[in-house]
Amino acid sequence: MTRELEPNEQDEIEQRYSAESRFHARAVSGSVKALERGRDRLVVTGLLIVLAFCAVSVRLVGATCFTGHDEGRPEHVAEADVQRTRADILDRNGQQLATSLATASLFADPKLVLDAHEAAAKLVEALPGLDYKETYAKLASNKRFVWLKRNLTPRQHQAVHVLGLPGILFEREERRFYPPASLTAHVVGYTGVDNVGLAGLERSFDKQLKDPTQAALQTSLDLRLQHILRREISAGIEEFKAIGGNGIIMDVRTGEVLAMTSLPDFDPHEPGEIEDEQKFDRNTLGVYEMGSTFKIFNSAMALDSGKVRAADSFDAINPIHIGRFTISDYHGKHRMLNVSEIFEYSSNLGSVHMALTAGVPTQQAFMGKIGFLKAVPIELPELGRPLIPHPWREINAMTIAFGHGMSVSPLHVAMGASAVINGGILHKPTLIKVQPGQEVSGERLISERTSQEMRKLFRIVVSEGTAKFADVPGYLVGGKTGTADKQRGRHYATNANLTSFVGVFPINDPKYLVMVMFDEPRPSVNTHGFATAGWTAAPAVGRVIRQIGPLLGVQPVDQNRPDIREALDVDAAVKGTTLAAYSPDDDH
Repeated sequence: MTRELEPNEQDEIEQRYSAESRFHARAVSGSVKALERGRDRLVVTGLLIVLAFCAVSVRLVGATCFTGHDEGRPEHVAEADVQRTRADILDRNGQQLATSLATASLFADPKLVLDAHEAAAKLVEALPGLDYKETYAKLASNKRFVWLKRNLTPRQHQAVHVLGLPGILFEREERRFYPPASLTAHVVGYTGVDNVGLAGLERSFDKQLKDPTQAALQTSLDLRLQHILRREISAGIEEFKAIGGNGIIMDVRTGEVLAMTSLPDFDPHEPGEIEDEQKFDRNTLGVYEMGSTFKIFNSAMALDSGKVRAADSFDAINPIHIGRFTISDYHGKHRMLNVSEIFEYSSNLGSVHMALTAGVPTQQAFMGKIGFLKAVPIELPELGRPLIPHPWREINAMTIAFGHGMSVSPLHVAMGASAVINGGILHKPTLIKVQPGQEVSGERLISERTSQEMRKLFRIVVSEGTAKFADVPGYLVGGKTGTADKQRGRHYATNANLTSFVGVFPINDPKYLVMVMFDEPRPSVNTHGFATAGWTAAPAVGRVIRQIGPLLGVQPVDQNRPDIREALDVDAAVKGTTLAAYSPDDDH
């Protein structure tokens, strides 16, 4: 049974309920405020963490991507995406001879390095080329920037990256890369670590190659021909145990150098490791007494002077005595020889009489006109200056007639020989491609008639004379051998020769010249004890022509065709004498 509450009891209950409600409301309100304060604190804390993370990220990006070269400061601004700052160098067919690749370079901020000993030890282990003491000294210095190694390979970059060393950072740079490596080293040259050209075309065209508005530099070189030429010279050096060799392939109509190699050569990717002997370019920097190849220019000069005719004969019987010197023929015929025979038999005596008939002033003027009194004009910095006599006396004219007493570079000889047989026009040699339709400048050196006479002489040397081993059926090779004694101080060595052969094909319509030279070749088992040009340089030129003729589009012809025989005057009756058997050894 329910009891009805007294009024005073009901008031007490209401008061108690009211108090509990107020307490509960206050409790709820306090909890809400606490939750709101906690949420605000979490938001602020989260923002601080995000800001701190962003600051660290910016610092890391700045340290790895935007740090510079100035050793006085730890960081500077650089482009994140490095553009190529040096143009490519190409061969005539568009093949790359030099290009630029993005690389990573390693540097340190010593202030951020925690343990210099540990860091140096780990870096030397990852990069064996580093020196521990030198690396430690850099890492322990008070500087804010030190280079450790420039232009890392991708593998080296990864090896250092995984170490995670504080203060060891990378900068993106550019490195020069040479796809043919040593194949074109002397011509193309190389750059230093800062991408500045130090040799070859890289040096000559340094400013142009750095110009962002300039296209790639297209050279006259043909990598295919360059490979063939280098391979044959290398094979000759090995066969004859020579101390070096060199060669040139030239377009006689334009002066373009299609291939040029000098051995020993070098790897352009490692310029700091190149020996002086490897740097030396025998084609342009070396100057030599060229021996009987100079009879090319003596004969052209004498015939073009008008004082000597092709049918003229000269004394090749009696040695010439001058003071304590005697001039004689290596394998003399001991009879009168006409101009054709003097060239064919490489007679020193006949050449001297031809030079004296033309006159000393005529010879000196001709040598100046052909460009033999100054450095050869080509786009390379490594150029040797000819050694010429002062004063130019009669005795000098006599020795120059057969290639002694005056020193020029092999490129001088190639340039001059091209002019002698191309119709008489002297073109400056060039390493830059002549574009189709481009006009090629030149100066007349000798008459067309004299040039035609010289072509006949060139062919006789190969068909009947000292260079029989240079003959290539169908390609009508002509040329001249030369074997010169090397000077040792003030005397000539008796067992140290320079052998060379200048070959041209097709000689009835000259297009290309190939010249090969060997330095101190020795006889091989195949040369019967001989090491003269007819046995060494001439066969090498023949092998080169056999391979490059098809690549150059030269069509073989029947050399017995009446029109070709008439043009080259190869019939013995036309020469007015009976051909004698002639050894490839008779080319001194």
